[in-house]
Amino acid sequence: MKKVLSCFLLGLMIIGSACKKSDDTPDPDPGGDGNPPPENLTPDIRGVISADQHWTKDKTYRLRGYVYVNSGATLTIDAGTKIISNKDSAGVLIIYRGAKIQAVGTAAEPIVFTSAEASPQPGDLGGVVIVGQAKGNGNHSVIEGGVDGAHSAFGGNDDADNSGTLKYVRIEYAGKAVNPGDEINGLSLYAVGSGTTIDYVQVIRGLDDAFEFFGGTVNCKHLIAYNCADDDFDMDDGYRGKIQFAISIKDPAFVDAKTGSNAGDKSNNFEVDNVNPANGFLLSRAPITSPTLSNFTLIGPNNAAGTVTADYGWSMRWRRGAQFVLANSIALGGQLGGLRLQEDSTIAYFVRGSSVFYNSFLKAYQNDIDLEKNPNAPPLYRPIAGGTVYDLASVTDEVTGSNKSIIMSSVDDAKLADPFNNAAPNVKPNTGSPVLTGALFDFGLLSDAFFDKVAFRGALDASDDWTAQWTVWNK
Repeated sequence: MKKVLSCFLLGLMIIGSACKKSDDTPDPDPGGDGNPPPENLTPDIRGVISADQHWTKDKTYRLRGYVYVNSGATLTIDAGTKIISNKDSAGVLIIYRGAKIQAVGTAAEPIVFTSAEASPQPGDLGGVVIVGQAKGNGNHSVIEGGVDGAHSAFGGNDDADNSGTLKYVRIEYAGKAVNPGDEINGLSLYAVGSGTTIDYVQVIRGLDDAFEFFGGTVNCKHLIAYNCADDDFDMDDGYRGKIQFAISIKDPAFVDAKTGSNAGDKSNNFEVDNVNPANGFLLSRAPITSPTLSNFTLIGPNNAAGTVTADYGWSMRWRRGAQFVLANSIALGGQLGGLRLQEDSTIAYFVRGSSVFYNSFLKAYQNDIDLEKNPNAPPLYRPIAGGTVYDLASVTDEVTGSNKSIIMSSVDDAKLADPFNNAAPNVKPNTGSPVLTGALFDFGLLSDAFFDKVAFRGALDASDDWTAQWTVWNK
């Protein structure tokens, strides 16, 4: 009897033990449906990636600090995938020399880099950096923004270098300032070659520049810079690529801190340099920054209510020996000016026809043409081959004469739908707008097959809105 009773009690203990769940045993499923626990849907990504990886849209990937994709590895990111970052680590994705990124979204399912914070702010994400092996002029000796020494060099001799593809990608709340003038931008392109594809990319509410090109030859289409704090398109170090269809819209009340080494600097739609003479280089150092650009729409603050007027600059700031072709474009509402030519060598390129603001429309809040000439500047700032006489009147005549551009009486003359509505901007031309026709592709590299030979000027046609579906505004 005792033996039977003992067996009975032992059975009850076993049953009770089986029914009681240990405190450290996880729930089978948060939803309580009895399925096995899901795998980690928000993996943390940190350190170095040395082998191929494939990120899929069923997960959200969190960048922790600097993440380096090393030479020989390819990072593939599927359409609809989200990559997030918290402010405490401000994640930076760096595709280093010899590595590739294949981030191909769609209009319906863009790839999004964004903040993980409940109240997102600029700087929550570090940004995206692609480092190639094309040529530059050495103006920057290393990559900006605090990257480690093993990944700080950039460039090479392969102008056709291929770093992969970015297509239908949004980059939100980026910008990592290590020191004034030493930052990670929304999308930083270091010596990226022409074999790389950059198409349909929007940078939103960045703490520094939206797009910066450090040398290289990468060609891009369909770019949008929206409400970024510093320059929207920054080019230097001998960048020689081509870009068509791009939009730059400035928030009248948002700029980066103009302190320390940035004191006195300005935030612009465009800022284009060749080299910084403070680095000890002649402005003529080759290869010379010389982008060929068409179909841009640039929207400045236009002295709107709440404008940080002291820190906003120009629609276009060309300086430090840069050359350029900007054609078939619209520049409206630059605070200090529209077309800024700075330093004698930059002005000389323009006067002699190497640089042009071609077949475009311009109206700034003040100083449509803004010419800086310092007669006391050192030889670095004198014309590269002397003798040309220029002044504001002669440069203005060149803009409206041989450059075939129009300085309008008012920003309204462009007849764009609603360009200064920052929360919901609409830069499409209305019926009867002068920008609907008249585009020309008969100067320099504009005849290249890269450029779509459209009829309209500016970034958008009235009937074909390439910004639809994949972009966001009001951030």
